[in-house]
Amino acid sequence: MELQELYIKYAGTAPSKIEPLTPAGSGRRYFRIHGEPTVVGVKGTDVKENEAFISHSRHFRDCGLPVPEVLAVSDDGMDYLVSDLGDRSLFGMRDDMDLLEKTMRMLARFHYTGSEGIDYSVCFPVAVFDRCAVMWDLNYFKYSFLNTSGVPYMEPLLEADFVKLAKAVEDRSLGEGGVFMLRDFQSRNVMVKDGEVYFIDFQGGRRGPASYDLASFLWQAKAGFTPRQRDRLIEAYADEANRYISVDPDLLKREVREMALIRTLQVLGAYGLRGKFERKPHFLQSIPMALANLKSLLEEGIGDYPYLKELLPRMIDACSPTTEVEEAYDGLTVRVTSFSYKKGIPEDPSGNGGGYVFDCRAMDNPGRYEEYKRLTGLDREVIEFLEARGEISGFLDACYALADRAVENYLERGFTSLAVNFGCTGGQHRSVYSAQHTAEHIKSKFPQVRVILQHREQGIRRVL
Repeated sequence: MELQELYIKYAGTAPSKIEPLTPAGSGRRYFRIHGEPTVVGVKGTDVKENEAFISHSRHFRDCGLPVPEVLAVSDDGMDYLVSDLGDRSLFGMRDDMDLLEKTMRMLARFHYTGSEGIDYSVCFPVAVFDRCAVMWDLNYFKYSFLNTSGVPYMEPLLEADFVKLAKAVEDRSLGEGGVFMLRDFQSRNVMVKDGEVYFIDFQGGRRGPASYDLASFLWQAKAGFTPRQRDRLIEAYADEANRYISVDPDLLKREVREMALIRTLQVLGAYGLRGKFERKPHFLQSIPMALANLKSLLEEGIGDYPYLKELLPRMIDACSPTTEVEEAYDGLTVRVTSFSYKKGIPEDPSGNGGGYVFDCRAMDNPGRYEEYKRLTGLDREVIEFLEARGEISGFLDACYALADRAVENYLERGFTSLAVNFGCTGGQHRSVYSAQHTAEHIKSKFPQVRVILQHREQGIRRVL
């Protein structure tokens, strides 16, 4: 293995163990390499992207900023070793306002200390967040989300507002407001070790407006910050940034909302592609939260973009989930439920008692790990944790085989109700993943069947 050879070359001894870490959203793969010292190994997918990370990391460390130290790089540039910052991300500590304010102040230091002397020529894939890059993000939203909503719109009017937004961003990127923008700045990409924060994701960084990173962080769909918290954190950032330049907190808040509009639309595009087209449940479940963020932005004011102000509320209304009433149905209804064994096996509302109860507790429990305790089986991190271990694939294949035979038999015999239940310790991780995927599998294979999906302990119920 290339990483093992690189470690031996760096440490002078073989590692005692190499274990895969939870995959990130990109194609990069991460491994904890145990030994003296223990480090993290990265297998990249693009040498230019690796070069950007390595160059930026070394520059930030020279500036005294907290980032992973690059310890060794393979000859082909595809693999590298970095210092191990542990497993605790800020995402699981979002109720600690002192730590959040510390993160905002550190972001200002990155923007104004870290931008000095940075080599923009190595940025990947582009050096500047210019109008072309902004238009790409906005069109991503248009084609991957808006066009799937069924909401009619006037394309010339929409394009006019897009162009105005893109120009405003480009002016700030190239003017005095331009700094090194980390680009994908969110709480999952901030590690916490010994009470200090470390930024780990900046390989996609480029020159752009400081307000974009603030928007990425504060309007992250699952972060759940209130308007009051956002204002307080922007004020903390502005207080620190005033050590370097003159910053008006009220003006900054308006700029952040404008950047949040772009970021939220871009995120909806990603959720549309990954959720509506690729049918990945985590992204589908994230859409309502992103729409709630968008609604909040519109209520606070997004600036002079008249057509967006008219179009986006219509889109939100069309895409927001409604309370579904279970109507009478003559065909087969399959109820798929996730539950906690601590709270008992779900009752069968049909009264016939037919179906299955599958026990998910034999698989490794994400709830035993700090970084997953507040997440569910609908979250990307938990999905990747379970899939990386490989246990859940074989488990569900066996469950699918039994459920499919039952559905086929019930359809032939004219039965109207089948229950498929998945239980685990807390009804939060393994059972939620299993029920979600099973419900989607049944609906895909048997479109004539009504599938009612319920995550009992999460308070989620859907009719597929």
